[in-house]
Amino acid sequence: MTTTFSDDGSKAIQRSTDVSEKNRTCSKEIDVVYEIEKTCSFITDNGFKKVALQFPDELLIDAVAVMLKLEKNTTAKLFILGDTSYGSCCVDEVAAEHLEADCLVHYGRACLSPSRRIPVMYVFGQKPVDVHQCAASFHVLYPDKNAHVIILCDVIYSYILEELQPLLHPEYENVVISMICSGQNETTDPCKTNGFHCGGDIDSCSTLRSCNNMCNQPSHQVISKFGRHFFVKSDMKDYSMFYIGQESLTLTNYMMTWNQCSFCSFDPVKGVGRHETLNVNRALMKRYYMIERAKDAQVVGILVGTLGVADYLSIIDHLKSVIKKAGKKSYTFVMGKLNAAKLANFMEVDIYVLVACPENSLLDSSEFYRPVITPYEMEVACNQAREWTGEYITDFRDLLPGAWCHIEFPDETFNGKETDVSLVTGALRTTRLLKSEWQNKTPSTSLIHRNEALAITQPHSAASFLVSRSWQGLEQKLGQTSVSKAVEGRKGIAIAYEGEATS
Repeated sequence: MTTTFSDDGSKAIQRSTDVSEKNRTCSKEIDVVYEIEKTCSFITDNGFKKVALQFPDELLIDAVAVMLKLEKNTTAKLFILGDTSYGSCCVDEVAAEHLEADCLVHYGRACLSPSRRIPVMYVFGQKPVDVHQCAASFHVLYPDKNAHVIILCDVIYSYILEELQPLLHPEYENVVISMICSGQNETTDPCKTNGFHCGGDIDSCSTLRSCNNMCNQPSHQVISKFGRHFFVKSDMKDYSMFYIGQESLTLTNYMMTWNQCSFCSFDPVKGVGRHETLNVNRALMKRYYMIERAKDAQVVGILVGTLGVADYLSIIDHLKSVIKKAGKKSYTFVMGKLNAAKLANFMEVDIYVLVACPENSLLDSSEFYRPVITPYEMEVACNQAREWTGEYITDFRDLLPGAWCHIEFPDETFNGKETDVSLVTGALRTTRLLKSEWQNKTPSTSLIHRNEALAITQPHSAASFLVSRSWQGLEQKLGQTSVSKAVEGRKGIAIAYEGEATS
């Protein structure tokens, strides 16, 4: 017997990983697919002594073969990271630091979120694609030769972009091909970076040469987002998006961020192109409902969903600040990979906000006891100066001070409402505290320091909820219990111990 909030762990034990022989890369292709020569140069040129190799589950079958080839051509000590603390698309800096690694090589799909603590090299691999079939699908989906289209792709198919370009140009003059940047050293001018997957050599890459020429034209706007760089001549809403890759979190992230653009995609596995039918408006309405739930919440749980994305500590501090100014209480949770059973342990929390990379932020929380929202949605709920316009932000770094989308929290001169009516419950709720209430708060000067968490003035705090619980956790009760001999306890799991009567 299992429920959504508790299980016997059998799913984790019985979970299988698709590592059949058909997925193994042939020995002759490993050097090309896993860029052995380039990786060896990266290790030796920088003098790295300990190197962590991070593989996703589907590439673990090739991990040993890749490591043996690297060991043969370098003197570095290599480690394989087979399980990540959070999503496999993110760089697992924590696991690498536990091994005292000098650098990390990340294999497979990547969200390209920038990291700060350790040098990283990305090896995306080269999944097979029929480039001519992809170009044919593009012609079918875009019969208008003057269409303004931006071509995006999953990183594992990025190697075909240079080959695809001459199949579309000059027939399609307004097609823009995006470029992949490593993300670790992002700059505002992609032509000056050296983190491109194709090597960053403008003289040897036609895509980069054309990009360099466009960069000198003042009429073009530079777009740098999610490790992709491209140039547009007009507003983004005038462009359509053509995505090369299977249905994934990457595609969902793009469609939510550029929700004013129409999307088409080409699936390299099935070899077919299609118009994407995700109802973005319906998805945005669902996210707005989450914002209303956040406005009703009194206790907010901040879930740390990454320890590797740059500025994750800054956004946590930022969230704590806006939540406090809105008159709410916040608690921070670090619990690795999330599931419904973990979050159901904290009944006092009204809503959770997940700090993670852009691709993992849009978590489907339909099976969770409490909603899980993004930092952007939490800020819309707390900051009255930020209005809901339908524009959506998945990268939390865009919300930080100094970023393009940062909006200061309003002061007391702001003419916003201090109370409004909930669209979910119909009850009256407080929208924010006065600035004097949270800024001029002085520490207690009484002889006995007052416990603010248990103060009666905070009736909605989690501490008050804890006091009302019949069971509040393990208590020592020193000297209050008699000493007794150890006896054999019950066997089984919490929902069904042996010997218990079952209904």
